[in-house]
Amino acid sequence: MTSEKTTAAGGNKTKPRKDAKLAQAVDLAQEAAQSVARPGHVGDHLGVEIDGPMLLTHYFECLHPGYVGWAWAVTVTRVPRSSQVTVCEVEMLPYQNALLAPPWVPWEERLQPADVPRGEMVPFIAHDERLVTGEERAKEADIEPGDEIRQALDRPRVLSAESLNRVGERWTKSLRTARATRRYPQSCETCAFMIKLTGPVGKNFGVCGNEYALDDGKVVPNTYSCGAHSETDADRTESPWEIEPLRLNDLNLEVLDPAEFWSE
Repeated sequence: MTSEKTTAAGGNKTKPRKDAKLAQAVDLAQEAAQSVARPGHVGDHLGVEIDGPMLLTHYFECLHPGYVGWAWAVTVTRVPRSSQVTVCEVEMLPYQNALLAPPWVPWEERLQPADVPRGEMVPFIAHDERLVTGEERAKEADIEPGDEIRQALDRPRVLSAESLNRVGERWTKSLRTARATRRYPQSCETCAFMIKLTGPVGKNFGVCGNEYALDDGKVVPNTYSCGAHSETDADRTESPWEIEPLRLNDLNLEVLDPAEFWSE
């Protein structure tokens, strides 16, 4: 079940050899497992694992319907120069293909972007891999003091260069997914309603400022396009209704005196 050798920091170390008497004590180990398990819940012998000198564990299939993939583990040992095998412990352990609960993850690491509703606060992450100090970011980008971008870096922490790249990839992917299948002739890069962002992200992204566009107030890439471009024009179509002449002449009116009708 396990290899005979393992690699440690100091080099190769040979694991203890499998003791023949302990490996042959299958019936003893199976009886020990049956004494603990319910009737019919101990299956076939699956193999052994060497735990140490004169220490070995036998594994038996667990037939409990609620523990598919688990195994009964029976650890046995013996005194040197003695043929008597002793059972140390019996337990049920997850084996191959065992259904296990996922490993526990701290809440701040388990949190997803859509999990935080309005009004809630996220925990502070002291060592957030997405962030670096503003001074460090300025040195990476070789920004001189007094620069407009440098002013944006005068914060305790800012996005790292790698995080900015991931932001661009994420925005591009989400906008590409939401984009309509129709293609338009001109992109946002040449649109008057596109408000360019500053900093590295501004090279490829901006904010739509057209109230008639579906993306008004949203971040859009330069390559994005829609039907509300400032320089586009829709084809002029004639009215489908034919113009017909007037049925009544409302230009020449004859004024009548109502008294003439009532006098009769």
